[in-house]
Amino acid sequence: MKDVTVISHPLVQHHLTRLRDKRTRPEEFRRVLGEVAALMLYEATRSLTVRSMAVQTPLASARGFRLQREVVLVPVLRAGLGMLDSILQLIPNARVGFIGLKREETTLRATSYHQSLPPDLKEFEVVLIDPMLATGGSAVAAMDLLSDLGARHVRLVNLVAAPEGIRHVREHYPRLPIFTAAIDKKLNDRGYILPGLGDAGDRLFGV
Repeated sequence: MKDVTVISHPLVQHHLTRLRDKRTRPEEFRRVLGEVAALMLYEATRSLTVRSMAVQTPLASARGFRLQREVVLVPVLRAGLGMLDSILQLIPNARVGFIGLKREETTLRATSYHQSLPPDLKEFEVVLIDPMLATGGSAVAAMDLLSDLGARHVRLVNLVAAPEGIRHVREHYPRLPIFTAAIDKKLNDRGYILPGLGDAGDRLFGV
């Protein structure tokens, strides 16, 4: 699929398998989710724009690079929180915004209940984080909020995606880069990914 990167690194796939396993308990699920998020971020940020700069080492001048734009990490509550801390360890100077979305179980539509974001995002690199891309409703709702604030440089990072969700996002945001560890078979009649890994938020927090 165009602009969809499936990260097939052996360590990513190893961790994904542990997360799929129903025997994995919440404390291990939290740890492994953080580990795989950090690994995925390397691929997801490969195309970040940098600018050249000079730096003085203890011995001589050297040419280096610096990120051209400030980074904003935006986890979708609540499951996105499980990926945030490990990513912050890699980009400790990143800003953090939050989007709270709740899926209505009968219509499967996502409604917003919380938003905490910088007021103007047009000059930022935005990394939208949500473990599951199922129906795509939450991703589109989050992108609508980001677009309203002027976001132009956004990438979506999901652990597992469904073809239906990718198609739905593409209908609304055809050029949004999507990074995932797996594109699974389909959604069931409740809008859950098959085979998936269950409800990521429930497994993350044990409720």
